[in-house]
Amino acid sequence: MSQSLDSPMERYDLLYRLYEEFDTEQLRAYQEFVDLFPPVDSPVALDHWQSASDQLDSLKDDVREAFPHTGDAFATLASLATRDQAFTALDLYSTYGRGVNVLVLDVDETLRSAGRTDNEIPRETLHLLTRFHETGIPIVICTGQTLENVKGFLIQGLGNELVHSGDVSIVYEAGTGVFSPGHGADTKQLLYEELDADIQSTFRQVRSRVLSEAPESLRRGCHLQGNEFNVTLKPNFETGSDEAHEVIEEALVYLLDPLDDTVARVAGVDPEPAGWARAHYAAEDPEIRQVLANRDAQPTVDAADVPAALAALFERIDVAYYAADAAEVGSRELNKVVGVEAALDVLGVDDPFALVMGDSKSDLRVMEWAADNEAGIAAAPDHASPGVLDHVRATDELVFGRGDSSEMLRTVYALNRLAEIESDALDVQ
Repeated sequence: MSQSLDSPMERYDLLYRLYEEFDTEQLRAYQEFVDLFPPVDSPVALDHWQSASDQLDSLKDDVREAFPHTGDAFATLASLATRDQAFTALDLYSTYGRGVNVLVLDVDETLRSAGRTDNEIPRETLHLLTRFHETGIPIVICTGQTLENVKGFLIQGLGNELVHSGDVSIVYEAGTGVFSPGHGADTKQLLYEELDADIQSTFRQVRSRVLSEAPESLRRGCHLQGNEFNVTLKPNFETGSDEAHEVIEEALVYLLDPLDDTVARVAGVDPEPAGWARAHYAAEDPEIRQVLANRDAQPTVDAADVPAALAALFERIDVAYYAADAAEVGSRELNKVVGVEAALDVLGVDDPFALVMGDSKSDLRVMEWAADNEAGIAAAPDHASPGVLDHVRATDELVFGRGDSSEMLRTVYALNRLAEIESDALDVQ
């Protein structure tokens, strides 16, 4: 009997049949073993791998025989996605009617986690990214880290050929630059060079003085990240530790003061009395306001009294606090959304429908951009910032556990397989 995918009920019935009638758990176990088996030079181990590969092929053949017109798609789906992931994928397909055509992925506390993955991207996640690449899905890595750092671990994890394939782009320093290997003159875009002289001068001056004028406790406890533009203080302790939390709170409070003085001088305003930056950013950001209260460093002036020339510059400069991770000064005119748009343009993604994964406020901007433009879906780890989790739960509820980014990648891979099935080609035996 021939049925189509046009009916939602038929879609769910067919997927139910796949997971009810076949040992998909065994199929996934064989697939994981075959995919992640480490390179060894042992005949016994290689024989074991070959046996598992043969069993995998046999189980997939059973699925192909049961679903003659969609067997390949269903066999792949069942070998990679759990029942729950597959049905979540079908829900997404029913909602949006299309698959994902680009991945936009944060790194720290998203693809990898200091608390669960020893701050390494798991092999399972790297393998899934390779699978997406092999199906022609571009990958945009969107991070606050430096370009050199990101390039290093991507090449190590994914291989030089994939990174330089022309289908990978790195949005680094939260959007100040974009690196897309294999695109000639567009390979590296220094977006910060397009900012006006006042902003560029402010960042150069803050960077030049931020550590030399810092108290000794900060010079010992944190370091200036080697950015091209942003000014980022990182802890000399394990991210997420009590020591990191303490020093980054201290760093945030300190960072506001050289910013205060520098902006005043650039704006041509008498830098006294100090405290305008504290007042401005405390009024804007409850997290910053709380840190200032924790450190007994509340502003001594009112935000309403900040001179207009200073306030205008402050409005263009972002101060970000990432608990136990970083204190940062960046440009509000350059953010991950600007970087992602530039990356998509270079990669030739004209009609994006992205999987956006992230955990912080900078990632939330990309998620909101995707939602506002009907350009994708958002997913986040369960320890993401409250605003991120509120957005994700209010949309498609794609929340995954700390260090379990592969769960969401498997779900979206299943979505793409379902989206590939011709609506009138399913046969039910």
